[in-house]
Amino acid sequence: MKLHKFFIWLLLNLSISIAWADTATLYQQFPPTAEGTGKVYMGREIAHVMGYQGAAWLERENREKEERTDLLIQSLGLKEGMTVADVGAGTGYLSRKMAARVGNTGIVYAVDVQPEMIGKLKTTAKQFTNVKPVLSEVNNVNLPSNILDLAIMVDVYHELAYPNEVMQSVLKALKPKGQLVLVEYRAEDDRVPIKATHKMSEVQIKAEMSALPLSWQKTIKTLPWQHVVVFTKE
Repeated sequence: MKLHKFFIWLLLNLSISIAWADTATLYQQFPPTAEGTGKVYMGREIAHVMGYQGAAWLERENREKEERTDLLIQSLGLKEGMTVADVGAGTGYLSRKMAARVGNTGIVYAVDVQPEMIGKLKTTAKQFTNVKPVLSEVNNVNLPSNILDLAIMVDVYHELAYPNEVMQSVLKALKPKGQLVLVEYRAEDDRVPIKATHKMSEVQIKAEMSALPLSWQKTIKTLPWQHVVVFTKE
């Protein structure tokens, strides 16, 4: 019996060691830049998360004009009855727009890691019965398996503390051939008035997604500041 317990203990500790080694291989820590965390994934410094204190910026009056979120919504091809996730939903600005497109027979999971943002989202989206707030973890979106037709992150991916783990959980929630849409400020364009760690190039986005069972579908470049990079779950 004692020997049996020892082997169980050994297996558990080996599993923990392997998980730690995998994480250590994925991420490195360096002295942070002024706007970054110092944590590096695939050569990119992860940015600080925009706190709930910046919620007003997400709801600013000129956001649609500056970012053409109307064009973004049109490009997603949303249809009545679809189940989608807005990962890093913040105040629910995009969740509300998508909710109107998928209709009462559809669902928008509005996912955020900050409880304060979830609280604000519940207020701003209270008239939309098809918006379902979800409090995520830093490494897991906390969604059921195989339910999503589409998952979108708008200016969110570059802030993920555990991008590989979060994306694995998103992939788990996507249906076969479901779409992943990453919207990021263009690092290739110096005219985009956003700090460098909060931008991503198309090349870097594709490189990071190549570590996952995803196929690049297209890149939409019609927005003023951002590119929309679309992938399909393999």
